[in-house]
Amino acid sequence: MKVRKGLLIISFLAYAWYAVGQNGADPVTEEKRVINGQVVKLMISGTDTLYIADLQDVHISSPRQFKNYEEYRMYMRYKRYAADVYPYAKEAIEVYRQIKEETEDLKRGKRKKYIRSVNKEYKNDYKETFKNMTRLQGKVMIKMIERELDVSFFDLIKEVRGGFTATYWDTFSRLYGYRLRDKYEKGEEPILDAVLQDFNITAKLK
Repeated sequence: MKVRKGLLIISFLAYAWYAVGQNGADPVTEEKRVINGQVVKLMISGTDTLYIADLQDVHISSPRQFKNYEEYRMYMRYKRYAADVYPYAKEAIEVYRQIKEETEDLKRGKRKKYIRSVNKEYKNDYKETFKNMTRLQGKVMIKMIERELDVSFFDLIKEVRGGFTATYWDTFSRLYGYRLRDKYEKGEEPILDAVLQDFNITAKLK
């Protein structure tokens, strides 16, 4: 449930009550100051100061319930891995969207050249990180990306690197019991669904 609007309304009502509910109160002035590197608006009346902040969305969910201890252990394991891979999933989505935007009007040759340059840059940065990931960590990261973009990882690779590369990686992934052609589908793994909901990547990208 999003509570951002509710909190802003509460802040507004608190200020309105303070400003008009006291006879003979000091006049209210507005100021902007830099606090912890951020510009914030202040409402000042005499010696009292009210901070006006633009709050981020807050997502609240009910406590998780599990059928047994094994489910709980699996949830905690997924959750730990999700915390590890979340920054990489977020950046991958941002890079993918950047590529789509930057190459939208480019001819095929220039598009491939641009993608190769981006791939080379990120490959050098993250090669060792991805090499050291466990299979389950990789699975959680892929499902995070698929859930956000609503497309299979196979199709993502195919769009960016071509059909041959996508087929190669799909074939390779089968050696580890995984198919890149299988897009994330809510309901297939309820425990994973719960973890991905907790790490709502859509909210973080806004």
